[in-house]
Amino acid sequence: MHVGGVAVFPADTVYGLACEPDTLDAVRRLYALKGRPPDRPAAVMFFDPALALASLPELGPRTAAACERLLPGGVTLLLPNPARRWPLACGPEPETLGLRVPALPAAVGALAEVRWPVLQSSANATGATDAGRLQDIPERLRAAADLVLDGGELPGTPSTVIDLRDYEAAGTWTIVRSGAVPPERVAMLLA
Repeated sequence: MHVGGVAVFPADTVYGLACEPDTLDAVRRLYALKGRPPDRPAAVMFFDPALALASLPELGPRTAAACERLLPGGVTLLLPNPARRWPLACGPEPETLGLRVPALPAAVGALAEVRWPVLQSSANATGATDAGRLQDIPERLRAAADLVLDGGELPGTPSTVIDLRDYEAAGTWTIVRSGAVPPERVAMLLA
């Protein structure tokens, strides 16, 4: 994939679109392909949880420990982002970062070797059904992508979005979107 490129890839939940999180043209292209409004946040995805946590040294110890318990897996974590890292992914709230580290399917386990983050969003038109198979992704998205990776059939349920922005100070968290990881599992991991 080249600078400004967009990839279709399998995660542990649904197929996604990815691009470089610091390249404005790439982010604009990804959003245009999806028909996503530019003020809606996306997530930054790492393929290695240790690299993800190392890139966010300002996380407090309680929040970092929660991340270690939850990642990798079918969750997207909303974290405090006081350093305003990856602003193109943050939308109108630069002090909030969505972080995702998938538990990769065996078919694309080599992605674990990727040492840099990507901005990612689901591989569908905004508001459309999430893709659990490559053929479920609209043809126009697959044709426009610079790289398409087939990971076979995925579960097809998007990640559970968990808000951890108040976790450090208060130990509180909220599920913003139900998804691949059930609430009782989240509660057990964050107890």
